[in-house]
Amino acid sequence: MQAMDCVPLVEVTRGETVESLHFGAFIVVDSRGNVLASEGNPALMTYPRSSMKPFQVLPFIERGGAEAFGLSDQEIAIMCASHAGTDLHRSVLQSMHEKIGISEADLACGVHWPGDSDTRDAMKIAGEKPTAFRHNCSGKHTGMLAHACLRGFEKKGYLDPQHPVQVTILETLAEMVGMDPDEMLLGTDGCSAPVYGIPLQNMARAVATLADPVDLGETRAKACRSITAAMMSHPVMIAGPGKFDTELMTVADAKLFSKGGAEGYQIIGVMPGMMDKDAPGLGIAIKISDGDSSGRARESVSLTILQALGVLSQVDLERLEPYGNVPVKNWRKLIVGEVRPAFSMTSFQ
Repeated sequence: MQAMDCVPLVEVTRGETVESLHFGAFIVVDSRGNVLASEGNPALMTYPRSSMKPFQVLPFIERGGAEAFGLSDQEIAIMCASHAGTDLHRSVLQSMHEKIGISEADLACGVHWPGDSDTRDAMKIAGEKPTAFRHNCSGKHTGMLAHACLRGFEKKGYLDPQHPVQVTILETLAEMVGMDPDEMLLGTDGCSAPVYGIPLQNMARAVATLADPVDLGETRAKACRSITAAMMSHPVMIAGPGKFDTELMTVADAKLFSKGGAEGYQIIGVMPGMMDKDAPGLGIAIKISDGDSSGRARESVSLTILQALGVLSQVDLERLEPYGNVPVKNWRKLIVGEVRPAFSMTSFQ
């Protein structure tokens, strides 16, 4: 990523002065390939990180993996998740492992404390240590292990880029983003799974296709619809209580699916027929250049775009009041500034 790839997308004020700026890039495309809007360099090559998860589970779903192991929509959803490690998330994963015939010890994602603060505090009070089930990527890893079991591959080494499961994931991802696999720069994610460099514009097109797979073959299109339906019907599985992806999908009520990734990445897929009855599906890909550790920039850009497109109503935005373009408050809860978009709505074509 070069500095010239990014433009100011979000500004944070204190009084009348802009105190901070978040730079980045985004693109909005429809499933017909039309670009509706963009800021910054749409060809920016970067890692989608956990925003790749719905695509990583796609080859497992299209091979009939959910049916083979009797997995529910809730369980499909957690395979696409960066979950908060609540007791509910853990119990869903335990059920999946029993169905698949694997154990928590098979997970190679590592261990960290839950992202949900109430769960984390309760565990510390009880003297409970986190295990792999609490890791935010354990659903994805469970899906990869299930994929290996489905096809009779070794579970050991399932994260190796040369493992048949990872080879299949790369091939499927390359088809969805319209790239040669050799063009996709290999990296290693925080959970040790392979992650690939993809231009923003290619990722946005893939998200639009996932939302509106009308031009795909019957088997893959059905798998895409299964994944997006699971994400939208079980949003708490995708992140957790109070998390942006979960709250956005809850409020949007089957209008869209949303999946954030580390270091300031965000995808949103808008389902067909949301802007008008004949409207195609949309794909949105966002990258914040500073990594956006608090998430405030991604939230601001996401809600600004969705409001401008007419996907979210004023009532929806009011329900999402804690996120996005919000007042900045000090420790006494006095309003001292605001988070607001730094790009113009006239950029939308």
